[in-house]
Amino acid sequence: MAGPLSHIRVLDLSRVLAGPWASQNLADLGAEVIKVERPGAGDDSRAFGPPWVKDGAGKDTKDSAYFTSANRGKKSITLNIAAPEGQAIARELAIASDVLIENYKYGDLARYGLAYDQLKGLNARLIYCSVTGFGQTGPYRERPGYDFMIQGMGGMMSVTGEPDDAPGGGPQRAGVPIADIITGMYASIAICAALAHRERTGNGQSLDLALLDSQIALLAYQNTNYFATGKPPKRIGNLHPNIVPYQPFRAADGEVILACGNDNLYRKFCGAAGCPELARDPRFTTNGKRVENRAELARLLGAVFRKRTKREWLEVLEAAGVPNGPINDVAQVFDEPQVKARGVRIELEHPAAGKLPLVASPMRFSETPIEYRQAPPLLGEHTEEILRGVLGKSQDEIARLRNARVI
Repeated sequence: MAGPLSHIRVLDLSRVLAGPWASQNLADLGAEVIKVERPGAGDDSRAFGPPWVKDGAGKDTKDSAYFTSANRGKKSITLNIAAPEGQAIARELAIASDVLIENYKYGDLARYGLAYDQLKGLNARLIYCSVTGFGQTGPYRERPGYDFMIQGMGGMMSVTGEPDDAPGGGPQRAGVPIADIITGMYASIAICAALAHRERTGNGQSLDLALLDSQIALLAYQNTNYFATGKPPKRIGNLHPNIVPYQPFRAADGEVILACGNDNLYRKFCGAAGCPELARDPRFTTNGKRVENRAELARLLGAVFRKRTKREWLEVLEAAGVPNGPINDVAQVFDEPQVKARGVRIELEHPAAGKLPLVASPMRFSETPIEYRQAPPLLGEHTEEILRGVLGKSQDEIARLRNARVI
């Protein structure tokens, strides 16, 4: 059965991660996504290696593993939008599309006749999603924005990492480009909402997504903790600012994460761990008291955890219904029985690599299940298919465009 967005065509003028993450979500949902890339070079992230995708003989290809993470299910066309003929083709594609995604710097696409105000008269139904570092308004709008700097500016690094006075202390960025990814996710939601609005009104609209806005929104309760106290939250490592115990503890041979999200779970834990007196201790009977007395409870529980191995703790806590888990590396993640049962690792046939392992979308549908139709494309793999099938160009016209280096 076709995906929920199988009736939608997306023109993807974005590159690297935030925009491509959004368009990959739409491709997973069934949309036809046409990825426009620079002739000869393509998306910047194709060169973000090593590691590189290996071909059937085990040799490096020209595409990075990074690129494959965000470009599943798309068709690639090479197009020089700096050339007038390239701009004309891009406009034709915009007229034939439902959604356009771009992440050029503020005002850049206006030079090519591809800004929203220049396209909406040609296609009033077009949903035009701009993804930038700082948005289309405000004093920073012309600045370039990159994930690392946005994590710093947006507060993420102020609450990530160990305290300054602890071993290894200091600000840390997240282990993945979380500002890019969350902006791509917000863009996906905004596009789907705009499509729903268009179904009722027939009108497209422009969407303005900024990495800085999205990163700040991602701070969630850290923002409201600040609003409530007037004090900016600090880095506290793996501890939770509002819930105790909710952290890793060192067992005899490794670490175990304990997550007691309410008083009942804490009492269950104490019973299973053989320390019921800690459930009755007035310093620890409620979450509020445990937050106030965090250091003393952590000291006492640290001694309890050292008495058993990691595997023993995982079994005891699981049997008691207390949320827990190991700290896996990525290889261990894909070896988890639950991950295997859910089919999180998939393989798609890649023109150069053969069977290419990728990660499935976490979105699951009962009526319109996701179908993974194609691997991340080679550069320009679908240029002729798109020009013929979408725009009706003749073979002679395509040859002329290629000789003129428009494609």
